[in-house]
Amino acid sequence: MIFERIRTVPTADELLDKAYSRAARAGRGKIKEVTDRRELEESMLLTAGNIIADNLRSAADDWPNLDKMSDFYRDVTNILVGVDRLKMSLASLNWAASKVKELSRKYVGIMRKSEDPVAVRKQAYGRISSIVYDVDDDLRFLNDARNKLKDLPDIKEEPTIVVAGYPNVGKSSFVADTTGARPEIAQYPFTTKKITIGHFVYKRRCYQVIDTPGLLDRPLKERNDIERQAIAALMHVGDVVLFILDPSETCGYSLEEQYNLLNEVKRFVKIPVLVAANKVDVGCQPVEADVYMSTLTGEGVMEARNRLVEMIEAKEAEVSLPPSRKKR
Repeated sequence: MIFERIRTVPTADELLDKAYSRAARAGRGKIKEVTDRRELEESMLLTAGNIIADNLRSAADDWPNLDKMSDFYRDVTNILVGVDRLKMSLASLNWAASKVKELSRKYVGIMRKSEDPVAVRKQAYGRISSIVYDVDDDLRFLNDARNKLKDLPDIKEEPTIVVAGYPNVGKSSFVADTTGARPEIAQYPFTTKKITIGHFVYKRRCYQVIDTPGLLDRPLKERNDIERQAIAALMHVGDVVLFILDPSETCGYSLEEQYNLLNEVKRFVKIPVLVAANKVDVGCQPVEADVYMSTLTGEGVMEARNRLVEMIEAKEAEVSLPPSRKKR
């Protein structure tokens, strides 16, 4: 996943302690080799400056290009931490790295003309420290952002089925049944529950199935703005929605409630929706749906999956048609 390799970002104090400690050790190591005190102080200053500048640049370079991220990850990043704020902090670190390099070179020049190289190094350290403290808020923000984003689920850019419906209607079972393997369970940042991601191959093409408990399993009027944005972000990766109904109502929700949620989902999302009636093995009341299945016995599950694949193919074909041949 694009954020998981971002390393922990140090605070200003941690970065300065690291740089000055290493510079001091480097200085002690050269005492026997260098007899000129000015050369020794110059070496310490350059060591500290290089460590600070390199660490600041590395902290910025760890992040992926925010302008080249997929719409899904860009939207989720914007919801969780703010893309503009993130760009400003990364720019601040690059600015600070350049300033530290510039100051190091400048004070080396001053040191070569000074009678007191120790005082010059200390003055340089003071100026460098001031710059690093100027970006301490950015360092802390980036570390917090890294902690929020590093465990995002790995949503791949491949044809995607988003599964919706009330809890206990069979959503996770559908993901497990159709992917044929234990699906990946990942923490989604907008709900205390975890999303389920599975993959299957059909006609040599890989498809992704996503169940999002806590997002598409209750009325939109109960959502806050963050959750609504999260659903919108999810729709960037979705090609079709499978909405599962439980006609037996053993899920704990009436058919009326389930249909109300279905209608809300249809109004909110901009992608095709397939309605599946699950638990047909328990003699449910008649219900209107596009497909009928039982995730317990497996009856109709693959047929539902294949219908979803056909819907994705039809959607892709529609997009590829010239404007004159598209349905009006």
